[in-house]
Amino acid sequence: MMNLENMVHVLASHTVAQNLVELWGNDEGSLELWRASSNFVYAFKQHQNQYFLRFSFEQNQTMDQLKAELEYMQYLYLNGFPSVVPIRSKNGELIETLMAPEGTYMAVVFSKANGINLDSDDITEIQMEKWGESLGSLHYLSKKFEPGFVRRKSWLDTVELMEDVFQRHPSDRIALEELNKVTSWLQSLPKDNETYGIIHYDFQLDNIFFEENKNSFNVIDFDDAMYHWYAIDIVTALDDFIGEENPSSKVLMRSFLNGYRSKMNLENDIVAQFPRFQRYANLYKFYKLSISLDHEVIMDAPSWYDGLRGKLMRVKDDLRITFQKPW
Repeated sequence: MMNLENMVHVLASHTVAQNLVELWGNDEGSLELWRASSNFVYAFKQHQNQYFLRFSFEQNQTMDQLKAELEYMQYLYLNGFPSVVPIRSKNGELIETLMAPEGTYMAVVFSKANGINLDSDDITEIQMEKWGESLGSLHYLSKKFEPGFVRRKSWLDTVELMEDVFQRHPSDRIALEELNKVTSWLQSLPKDNETYGIIHYDFQLDNIFFEENKNSFNVIDFDDAMYHWYAIDIVTALDDFIGEENPSSKVLMRSFLNGYRSKMNLENDIVAQFPRFQRYANLYKFYKLSISLDHEVIMDAPSWYDGLRGKLMRVKDDLRITFQKPW
């Protein structure tokens, strides 16, 4: 999640999106908000073809990290992995910037992902297996990926970011204590080419699109890609299923892991450590929520603001409870 103050400012008029999309060109009247979470994402059409504009404040992601993300995505695409691709602007650039009084925006445009989003309540065992197979294919390609001049951030970089935020807020001391425990545990894990590499990090159902005629998934949203243990990608993908006690969830998870194992080795001792990887995931989510809620009181906030802020605060409180669970 981005800072809510930034979200309120940008969504008040959509002027930033309108100015940015002109750098690529769009059919008149086709620009519309699609998603506002970690980034702003707008759908638009150009010559009746669908594209997506994604932009954020420069302080939320550096130019080097954005270039590294696009390099990784292009590598995947060139090696046959079904994912969206960045589109060059009218200036021939993959990344465009826009200076504004409140800061600099960085923007990219992506092709449309074919297919539909699936729902966790309706997904079938076969689709779960294909989902796991898709993630396994991504990790298999990640093992061979060699970045150019810039590498994506690592989990240690995120630890430094989280530590800085948690230290600024006394009420988050329990999160800082949990971070120290998780960091020590992760540093004790073996790290080799079979278990560690660049991951998607947000391989959930809202970021993958199922093409029924091909029985495969198209993937979007690589802006959280980082170097981490592959296991964390599985854990975050299955967030809606892990911890559920009903038999159907366990069957679906087993199908996912069967699909994953068709492409990547996954030892049972790694699976047994999923709950500890979940603790890192909870901390990272808590950190993002902290950033989102870290702002002064917003005067004349839009009608949606109080509801969203209250929801995020409740999620953050629920995550605090997980930090109290014994190791």
